[in-house]
Amino acid sequence: MKRAFTSPDGVQWGVEARSPGASNIMVVFHHPDVATSRRNRYAWINWHGTEARNVTARLEEKKVLDTLTDAELARLFRRSMPIAGVGPDVRNPSVKSRSN
Repeated sequence: MKRAFTSPDGVQWGVEARSPGASNIMVVFHHPDVATSRRNRYAWINWHGTEARNVTARLEEKKVLDTLTDAELARLFRRSMPIAGVGPDVRNPSVKSRSN
């Protein structure tokens, strides 16, 4: 199941919940151009509902998406990270290699 989200720059993203656990779930923002899946983004939600107290429970993707408000989706989008590296070198240039 997907939900729609419009980012501040006007792009209409598809939103999906994946990899449910007892206390967290991944929210994936799918870029509308399927040819550019490298623009997809993800963020994690730490769930505080009753399910979080039961380690054998799993969150339901549909319930999570239905529960999220537009403001919460906007906050998750601001905190989201790219799923794939954007450039040819995905390493952080500010971190020096120990081999140098």
